[in-house]
Amino acid sequence: MSWSPILDPDIPIGDAVDSIETVIVPRARDLGGFEVRRALPAPRRQMVGPFIFFDQFGPVELLTGQGIDVRPHPHIGLATVTYLYSGRLHHRDSLGTDQWIEPGEVNWMVAGHGITHSERTDDATRTDPLSMFGIQTWVALPDEQEDRPAAFEHAARKDLPFLDAEGKQVRLILGTAYGEAAPVSTSSEMFYLDVRLDPGSSIPLPDNHEDRGAYVLDGSVEVARQVFEPGRMMVFRPGDRISLKAGDTGARLMLLGGETMGGPRHIWWNFVASSKEKIEAAKEAWRAGDWTHGRFRLPPGDDREFIPLPDP
Repeated sequence: MSWSPILDPDIPIGDAVDSIETVIVPRARDLGGFEVRRALPAPRRQMVGPFIFFDQFGPVELLTGQGIDVRPHPHIGLATVTYLYSGRLHHRDSLGTDQWIEPGEVNWMVAGHGITHSERTDDATRTDPLSMFGIQTWVALPDEQEDRPAAFEHAARKDLPFLDAEGKQVRLILGTAYGEAAPVSTSSEMFYLDVRLDPGSSIPLPDNHEDRGAYVLDGSVEVARQVFEPGRMMVFRPGDRISLKAGDTGARLMLLGGETMGGPRHIWWNFVASSKEKIEAAKEAWRAGDWTHGRFRLPPGDDREFIPLPDP
């Protein structure tokens, strides 16, 4: 029996009821002068499938000389993907990975038992104004994968399945959908899609996944006779056949979901775990700061500073 918050099995599904289970309005968060919109976790929805964290950053124009400097910090119990629409970021991690993130590409970092990484813009990207726009997501790992070794995979834009037909342009970022599979090794069943819709065109949600949601980035969509503008995440009831129709100006969406976790997750700072004990152990390891023999290492080439453990 998989776990899905606030889902009542006694409530009927299908044409007899509203197809939308939950509508999430993201909360604004200031990350030191850089604002994000956080849709997950939400008060009434911790996850959509395995997706436990969903942040929109931008669109924002960084002026000449400005940049992004996310110093080295740790993760456990999750996998991350930063997906860009514009801009570029330099990813380094404690495995020795040194990889730029460009629009339409996938940097898939699995934390497992523990990893440290940084994301920055370098000096070359600060000589001119830089437009930054993207989504950062975390995927919770199943219980049996929480303490696995860390790993990293990169998938180029050209290697991701792309469907273009009937007013729809769809790029599969993770998992499986519409008969296609992304070239990234995921630890549970999921889907994650970047979708553009021409005005008036429609797209059905994949119907072979337990949990499904949609986030509106631009334009508008109509679902179940309701219209949704940018900055809204809709979560749908399992089993319903759902189609999203773009408004008069078209739409840009992220579709996401998959198999739900076997239970809720604890979240503290950058740590995700099935137990509080795992969170406490990670906190102590980071606080100890033993980068040579301890649980966490600093990224080679970016090891002169790090984000300290926050105050309780």
